Parts: sequence; C-alpha cells; structure tokens
Amino acid sequence: MISETTILGIDVSRDWLDGFCLPGQNRFRHPNTADGHIALVAMIQKLSGPVKVGFEATGGHEWVLWTELVDAGIIAVQLSPAQIKAFALSRGTLAKTDRIDAELIARFMAFRPEAGRELPDENLRILRTLTTRRGQLVDMRKRLKAQIAARRKQGISADVETMDDELKEVLDTQIDQIERRIENVIAQVEPLAAKANLLRSIPGIGPVSAAMLIAELPELGRMTSGEAGAMTGLAPVPHDSGAMRGRRTIAGGRRSLRHVLFQAALAAACHNPVLKPVAKRLKERGKPHKLVIIAIARRLITIANAIIKTGIPWQLQLGE
Repeated sequence: MISETTILGIDVSRDWLDGFCLPGQNRFRHPNTADGHIALVAMIQKLSGPVKVGFEATGGHEWVLWTELVDAGIIAVQLSPAQIKAFALSRGTLAKTDRIDAELIARFMAFRPEAGRELPDENLRILRTLTTRRGQLVDMRKRLKAQIAARRKQGISADVETMDDELKEVLDTQIDQIERRIENVIAQVEPLAAKANLLRSIPGIGPVSAAMLIAELPELGRMTSGEAGAMTGLAPVPHDSGAMRGRRTIAGGRRSLRHVLFQAALAAACHNPVLKPVAKRLKERGKPHKLVIIAIARRLITIANAIIKTGIPWQLQLGE
C-alpha cells in the first residue's frame, strides 16, 4: 500500500514559520531562527510516509530554511505568490493572515502537486545572487542618469554635478566588478559554461542575457516553446468572450527575464539573420515597435530553448 504524501504549507515571515499540515489539518508555528529550523526539521522527520513542503517566494526569507530542508533530505519547493493569490481568490478567500496563508499554500499544493520550483544547486544560487545584484545596480544607475539629465536642464552647480559624476563612476565600477564575477562563476562550472556558450552562439544574446537565462530559467531546454514563452511572460494572453475578440497582451512570468530578453530582442532585430527579416515584415505591416520587439523576444526564447534542448549551437543548426 502506497503511503499518502503529507503536505506542509509554510508561510515564511521575517520572524515566524506558520504551518498547516494535510491531510491531518494540524497547525504549527516555529521561530524563523536556527533553533526554529532545527525544531521544524525534527518534527518533519518524525512524520510517517513521504513529506512535501512548500512556501511562497518571500524576497529571500525562505532561502536558509529551504537549504536546510533539502540538506535534510526533505522535498521542498518554492511557489509563486501570484499563483497562491489567484488560488485564494478562486476559493473566495479575501482575509489574509499568516495562518490563512499557510493553509492556502498547503491546499494549493494538494490541488497542483506539480507546481513549485526546486532548490537550485549552490553554483546557480551564487549566480542568481550576482545577477540580481547587478540588476539592482543597473536600475540605480538608470535612475541616477535620469536625475542628472533633469538637474542639468535646471542649471545645477558644478559641485552637485561633480557629486553626480562620482556616484555614477562608483556604480559603473561595481557593475563591471559584478559582471566579471558572473563570468568567473560560469567559467569555473563546466555545465554552466557549456550552456552559456550555446546561448551566446545566438545573435542577440550576449553575456548578460546568457547569465540571466542560466540563473533565472534553469528549466530552459526541458520545456515546450509555449511553456518557455509563458514562464518569461512573453506569451500573448487572449481576452475573448463570445464573438468579441479582445486585444492580446503579455502578462505574468519572471519579470527580470522579460526585461533582459526585451533588451536582447532589440539587438536581435538588427543583427540576427533569421529574426531581422521577421522584424522587418512586422514593421512593414504597421505593427507598433514594442509589439515587434516582444514578438522577436518570444522567438528568441523559443530558439534558446531549442538550442539548449538539442545541445547544437546556432551556426550548426543553420548549417553554416
């Protein structure tokens, strides 16, 4: 007789771990500390039969616990907050507390047992940390440039302008340092280096785009083209009802990936020998610039998924 899987939904906050257990419908609470993690692992190990733990992505509060659970041999997955929120709305649950959230997570896992992201290995976690930090610094530099441009129009003093330039130079240096660290991490791990070389063989995908795809989309190469588009938020979402045909829009997915693919698509639309004619045809049909670039980005992630799946670089796939 196959034992029923015990599902634990945990709401992770800065200070507490609130949990709900299925099928027993038991609740538990532990502090989000080293001692609390030890107590939780010990509690889980006393349960009979297979156990699966799930929690929402909470901006990093869950990573230490996630690592300790996996190290203890416990299956643990990270779930999308958007999916949990949609599941709550589908049940008519409007109230929000840590206890309610824990139960929602557990019931969602019972409803969608295939959902959730497994813990990346250590190298991917380091790479993701670096790419996330780079993205934060690039955003800071972008805002600073906008402020500098606005202040120059207002005729700022030379002292303030010097301070702005010095801060921009600091950000430029930090971004360069992080990009070198990203390159080193990828170069030192053979599977990551092989994947990066495959991705960089695609005209339009450079070192930054390749690193982001490796760090944020480890599923690449194991998906269908439709799944790749959906996970990057580039798949068009229909809004139809009866005879009415609404405007298709993109939504959801992993925002950081969508942003970097948009930038890669700008380059691919000009330099990729396969995608450049596609962009030209769309423009000739009067499509807006943003729609053209999104269409190119969607084709770009489809190509990347196929190349990682086959292990054949771009040039060889084209027969060059």
